[in-house]
Amino acid sequence: MNAEILTVGTELLLGQIVDTNAAFIAERLAEAGIDVYCKTTVGDNPARIETALRQALARAQVVLCTGGLGPTEDDLTRDVVAAVTGRPLRLDPAVLAQIRARFARRGIPMAKNNERQAQVPEGAEVLENPRGTAPGLLLRVEPDRTVVLLPGVPAEMRPMLTEVVLPRLREAYGLKGQIRSRVLRTTGVSESKVDELLGDLWAERNPTIALLARSGEIHVRLTAKAEGEAELTRLLDGREAAVRERLGDIIFGRDEESLEVVVGRLLRERRLTLAVAESCTGGLLGHRITNVPGSSAYFDRGLVAYSNQAKTALLGVPAELLAARGAVSAEVAAAMAEGMRAAAGTDLALGVTGIAGPAGGTPEKPVGLTYIALAHAGGVAAHEFRFFTDRDLNKQRAAQMALDLVRRHLLGLPPVPIL
Repeated sequence: MNAEILTVGTELLLGQIVDTNAAFIAERLAEAGIDVYCKTTVGDNPARIETALRQALARAQVVLCTGGLGPTEDDLTRDVVAAVTGRPLRLDPAVLAQIRARFARRGIPMAKNNERQAQVPEGAEVLENPRGTAPGLLLRVEPDRTVVLLPGVPAEMRPMLTEVVLPRLREAYGLKGQIRSRVLRTTGVSESKVDELLGDLWAERNPTIALLARSGEIHVRLTAKAEGEAELTRLLDGREAAVRERLGDIIFGRDEESLEVVVGRLLRERRLTLAVAESCTGGLLGHRITNVPGSSAYFDRGLVAYSNQAKTALLGVPAELLAARGAVSAEVAAAMAEGMRAAAGTDLALGVTGIAGPAGGTPEKPVGLTYIALAHAGGVAAHEFRFFTDRDLNKQRAAQMALDLVRRHLLGLPPVPIL
């Protein structure tokens, strides 16, 4: 079985919003064992929507469309699909009642144009949308085609796809094979180094291996295909064990597990607290740590000490040290971490200082040079990093390496230089 994805919206073509719907749908279809050969995006233009839909129906058994189901004049997908499939639109009283009830619950009047969303192509199955006013629609088209219309709002589209549409497609087309992916997240190493470490595992099939480069991370994606969950789990567990044997402790998490979540869990398990003193990262480190729900259990405070005066006044970094070694130096990073730990009274404290760029570098201290220090009961150690990218990426990678220093310290591992 194969499928195509058609996303509708002029805002997608203008680049005003990122088309996350197509990526989500493609991933879920792959997991269900459904091949996707083509994805198309068109604007809110009826002729172009019609052309794209007719082409998709000529190639694929299932066409999934998102967007264009709203109440406004430029929401045209429903009308075009009705015309292409030869199903006249009819007002569905049950759908209209649901829309009216939704407005009543919110205590606001329903606009007249919301009635358009109750227009349903004849013979279509209505897919209830408890999270919005645009119902989904599923149409069987002879001889062996299915058109699915989904809302464009991701929070409405995603549960409708996974909870309603995919079970119907699996049943209708007798799908047995499933594809499942698992992601192992590494940090502190380059993509080429991970490639080298994996060695002959690249030749293996089912599960296959793919590398995905992210900011400060390399993800190793394992993808298996089988007919049941037990077999999928067996295949993925076996390949994950082999990859972990090759990559070791540079793997910090799996799937959606971020580095700050891992660090938070380790701190909580050990009943330790953390504070951070940031210069070049400008609060990014504290932001990531506090993005984790429950971080107040282990995170005491964060301080952005950007100027030399702030480093001296708030962290006790000696002015003489700043003058002698410069703000971007191992000695100042260490003094920032020690000063932060003393001020906060925490078990651990980080100090981060560097040259984010694009200006401010010198031959001796180029843009991207960063020092990160971790202070703890056993002392303080500062580490040098050279990121050599743009300002945003330098900040992101500094925060990433700072978190990884904490992780490695808590696990009793040596700090790893970027490879």
